Amino acid sequence: MNKLLEVFLIGISAASIYSLMAISMVLVWRSTRVVNFAQAGMALLSAYIGYELVSRTGNFWIALPLAMILGAAFSAFIEFFLMRTLLKHSSQGAIAAIAPIIATLGLLGVIRATIGFIWGHYDRQIEAPLSKVGFKIGENTIAMSPMSLFVLLFVIGLVIIVTIVFQKTNIGLALRASAYAPEIAQLAGIRVSGIRTLGWAIAGASGAAAGILQTVNGTGAISPESLEFSLLLVFGFIAAVIGGLESLPGAVLGAIILGMVLAVVQIYISGTLVFIVAFLLLLTVLILRPQGFLGTKAGRRA
Repeated sequence: MNKLLEVFLIGISAASIYSLMAISMVLVWRSTRVVNFAQAGMALLSAYIGYELVSRTGNFWIALPLAMILGAAFSAFIEFFLMRTLLKHSSQGAIAAIAPIIATLGLLGVIRATIGFIWGHYDRQIEAPLSKVGFKIGENTIAMSPMSLFVLLFVIGLVIIVTIVFQKTNIGLALRASAYAPEIAQLAGIRVSGIRTLGWAIAGASGAAAGILQTVNGTGAISPESLEFSLLLVFGFIAAVIGGLESLPGAVLGAIILGMVLAVVQIYISGTLVFIVAFLLLLTVLILRPQGFLGTKAGRRA
């Protein structure tokens, strides 16, 4: 029973971080049909910004929202000055499919190199604002600490806010219309290009939260070559594909499934098999249900 509880707590804790990255990738995919492989670099940059803000203010609770705002601004900047221009000049032919992918991979390298130039290549430490020691139930210590609980509640709150924005507001309606029928949305008076930039900004804020929370809830250390952020990108992408790249609820569902499966592997088999199992899970879903659990077979036109 204790092991089952441990699996659940580890899985749900990991899923909360994966869901933030998956949501950011889904938002970018829906708005521009681009898989943003630079998202890990943006999250890493936001973590460094968070590090600077914590160092200067001494307050994590101020640094977190400010880093998310700056992450959103940087993501919007990338969409406006890089991706929009690139998509405009590569709208036809085979290059239209690969140019954005190459651009995001190149951007990932540029961001990591810039971080190394500014902050150096050694580890920087962000202190967790809450204890990372698990709660005690009787004589047992469970795999859920005050920090992990905060991360979980923060992610749940953020997911609820994003869902309300998408489902209940005019901005959400414009985002959905621009994603599924951009030509019709434009005829209806929606500034599709501006709405796409907004989608990237929301994705940037989500990715920034993922980067900072992953850091403080993990080792607390960040470096330009951080393996944690590479895995965060991989697992976030896998979660998004499992749930369905067209669906925000699917991103959350995919993250929960992935988190639970990897927790079972980690506890009952071996932590060294986590990446292999994640890859096999992705292949299985792609074979049995290529559109993901909550995806649709017929997506909108690009």
